[in-house]
Amino acid sequence: MELLVQAGSARSVLLSALREARSGNITQAHSLVEEAKLFISAAHKIQTELIGMDEGSGKIPVSLILVHAQDHLMNAMLIQELASDMIELYRRNPQGD
Repeated sequence: MELLVQAGSARSVLLSALREARSGNITQAHSLVEEAKLFISAAHKIQTELIGMDEGSGKIPVSLILVHAQDHLMNAMLIQELASDMIELYRRNPQGD
């Protein structure tokens, strides 16, 4: 469950960063991206621990909540990559021209 919380928090913060960038608040957007990195790092640590416990042998049951948490983490990681580029674009072209 903690994996889902951390990944979901990262995703939400990153989407807020994009909204801030779109509004011209580039400094705040960068700050939110940095905050999201902490959530992603925590989620990735949990994911790594689960992988280690499983040892590739199916010791960890794959539940719907685990799949959902993995989905949130992968989405957050993708949004993080895209958000950094998009924030830079908003910084370079604040008027959206």
